Amino acid sequence: MNAYDLVVIGGGSAGLTAARTAGRFGDRTLLVERDRLGGDCLWTGCVPSKALLHVAAEVRTARSVGVYGLAAASGPADLPAAMGHVKQAIAAIEPHDSAEALSPFGVEVAHGPAVFTGPRTLTVGSREISFRYAVIATGSSPALVPVPGLAEANPLTSDTVWEVAELPERLVVLGGGPIGCELAQAFARLGSKVTLMEKLDRLLPGEEPRASQVTRERLEAEGITVLTGYRAEKVADGAVYGPDGSIAYDALLAVTGRRANTAELGLEAAGVELTEQGAVQVDDRLRTSNARIYAAGDVTGLSAFTHLGGVQGGAAATDALLGVRRRIDYTSVPWVTYTDPEVARVGLTAEEARRQHGDRVRVHSLDNDRVDRAVSDGRTEGFTSLVLGPRGRIVGATVVSPRAGETIAHLATAVRLGWTASNYAKTVHPYPTYADGPWHTALTDVYARLARGSRAIGALLALRRLVRR
Repeated sequence: MNAYDLVVIGGGSAGLTAARTAGRFGDRTLLVERDRLGGDCLWTGCVPSKALLHVAAEVRTARSVGVYGLAAASGPADLPAAMGHVKQAIAAIEPHDSAEALSPFGVEVAHGPAVFTGPRTLTVGSREISFRYAVIATGSSPALVPVPGLAEANPLTSDTVWEVAELPERLVVLGGGPIGCELAQAFARLGSKVTLMEKLDRLLPGEEPRASQVTRERLEAEGITVLTGYRAEKVADGAVYGPDGSIAYDALLAVTGRRANTAELGLEAAGVELTEQGAVQVDDRLRTSNARIYAAGDVTGLSAFTHLGGVQGGAAATDALLGVRRRIDYTSVPWVTYTDPEVARVGLTAEEARRQHGDRVRVHSLDNDRVDRAVSDGRTEGFTSLVLGPRGRIVGATVVSPRAGETIAHLATAVRLGWTASNYAKTVHPYPTYADGPWHTALTDVYARLARGSRAIGALLALRRLVRR
């Protein structure tokens, strides 16, 4: 009874989706998890970070109500109480990812480390298991940059920050990507004095430059010291040393990248090759160098997002067990940085589009002071930007505003289906919402083309009048 149609290694988003998919097909499925079902998203990523951001937003609101004649709060927040809300959110969602929740799908769960012993065999503890197919979905872990003294300082990471018992008076955050910006803002709102360091010349370097600038301005307005182009030279004696001196801290948080979890899996025995970056090498069907073994999620190096990892897990199980190839369109995968305001993007930036399509690219932007909902809420910082490629199709979009994560979903559909700005504008949007931003931005292109067309028609009519004379 140790032979399975599909063995899934890793119980995060990718692994859970692969196992559920196989179970729905009626195939004998084993899910192996060495720690806790739910993965990083449930325990140290999406769920706890968004719960903490919610608390931080509530604290900021409580401190800002004085303008409406109410008594405003002051002083630092109660971090244990904030973390209590985080734990409540995790506890509420945990049952959805449990072994009991998988049982109706016919999925068996085994706890322990999985080690491949051959191309179609592995062990889980003392159990020897054979499989027709396997999916590696072991995720990734925080990685520290090679700064002298950093590892020895035992910094907090996105995995361990949830264990902090007291609010640090001075917090230094290394890394100005999405996680660094989110946690820097959260702790600043709770009452810490935060310094955010990024070695590149701007925060959120993967986003549109203007999105980076809006984020920086908002963080600085909330009292965060932002240092870009800052290269830490060493960490020692409770301080980060750089070219201009040192910055002391009570807590140091390092969010400087992640590495795929591939160690101790016995991949060599299975004939599974890795990329130069240490991720599992896969083809466009998510198959590894062993055609019987697939990989999905962070471990592939293709995905840093829970939603994409889940899609990959379902696609891998479907391809393996049914031979039905589900093509994943990576060009239309949206993502969100959950700062306030949120930064959401799908598709190409303007620079990326121009590299691909040259002068056939048009970019239209609309500031939030033209969005009535933003004006009503007093939240006019931010903008919408649409990147139009050949034939006016939407190839990329950025939204910076409250609830940008919800707004970007419709734009992701537009990118995937190859809609033009005109196609998008034909969909009537509810008023007043933040979705007005993308709609009016699309209308900008429609009006511009109508203006060009009217001028051309006017010229043609004038020519015809001359001919008649």
